[in-house]
Amino acid sequence: MNPPNSSRTSAGAPDGVRRLRFDVAARPFLVLFELTRACDLACAHCRADAHAGADPGELSTGEVLGVLDDLASLGAPRPIVVLTGGDPLQREDLDQLVAHGARGGLTIAVSPAGTPRATAERLAGLRRAGASTVSLSLDGASAERHDAFRRVPGSFAWTVDACRAARAVGLRLQVNTTVSHETVLELPALSHLVDELGANLWSCFFLVPVGRGRALSPLSAGETEDALRFLASLARHVPLKTTEAPHYRRLVAAEPPPGRGPAPGPLAGALEERFEALAARSWTAPRHARRPPLAVGDGQGVVFVSHRGDVSPSGFLPLVVGNVRQQPLTSIYATAPLLSALRDPTRLAGRCGRCAQRDTCGGSRAQAFARTGDVLAEDPSCGFEPAVATAGPSAAMPPATLQPVAPSGRAARER
Repeated sequence: MNPPNSSRTSAGAPDGVRRLRFDVAARPFLVLFELTRACDLACAHCRADAHAGADPGELSTGEVLGVLDDLASLGAPRPIVVLTGGDPLQREDLDQLVAHGARGGLTIAVSPAGTPRATAERLAGLRRAGASTVSLSLDGASAERHDAFRRVPGSFAWTVDACRAARAVGLRLQVNTTVSHETVLELPALSHLVDELGANLWSCFFLVPVGRGRALSPLSAGETEDALRFLASLARHVPLKTTEAPHYRRLVAAEPPPGRGPAPGPLAGALEERFEALAARSWTAPRHARRPPLAVGDGQGVVFVSHRGDVSPSGFLPLVVGNVRQQPLTSIYATAPLLSALRDPTRLAGRCGRCAQRDTCGGSRAQAFARTGDVLAEDPSCGFEPAVATAGPSAAMPPATLQPVAPSGRAARER
């Protein structure tokens, strides 16, 4: 959820990515802060297995304010903080938290659930408190498809209304979409809906099998390639990025790395056929230059804090590296051995370790861990075969030290 023209970044290079102007080993760029797991929805893919009531062990107002102060103490450029859940609108202190973070110089975004709580009045209050962006999830382009995925009738209408209200009160809008076998054929119609809603960014989350998402079907490597090619073809009409599919960077690079990707499969044709059926629908936004993706990832510029204070590389990589109740987040981020390993591309194994784009892509560490149990393994969701060998994993850290303690809570929900 990063601004498209952030002063924190430099322009796209020949490898097709934007780079941060500061060292991600010293400070995070994006902090995903799960305030609660309370939520009125029952989404099929929920990474946190959210439930109706709040956890009595969730961080207090004072504890959250302390984490925000810790992040603000970094000075400029301060991180972007996404207040997520569950549904952060279920926190009675949400406006206070937003206002405090904004006063400290943090860029604050909020990721509410698509429920009747996300009213225009509530969103206007967040804007007045200092929030700059909201992100809302759409996993189908119709009530039938979206509500079936979210498991609550009416969710589609509530979400669309909230998207329009967010834009009307002056908030930037990010639309999130889970990409799996259950949703992938919705992408053509969703691209037009995202455009019609005036979203500033469309973030496509490629399913990582954690939490309730284990019951869904992630795409194969070939299908992921087909979906990413299709998204790349839309990127001049709809500003978009991918989450847990960093190999999108290879497909939009001005100078692609040497090697060979999977040949187009049946999904490529199915997506194109559905898109052609929408040919009469025109784009509302003007054609623009493709937005270069940002070279950040789990633990590498991105960090996640759970409602109980556990710190992980991301919500989709639920390996706990510390807790903000015992140690400042800034210290955990800078010193945790696992996070340091994730920031060192020489430790990547297999195809990811050999790929010429390992410094700017490196594969999804969450996909690798969820599917293989090895956080530094090659990413099984990417089918690219590098043509140029690069030095393999470093022997400086034995593999056993790369497996931190398993999380005490349940596996994570989509942010």
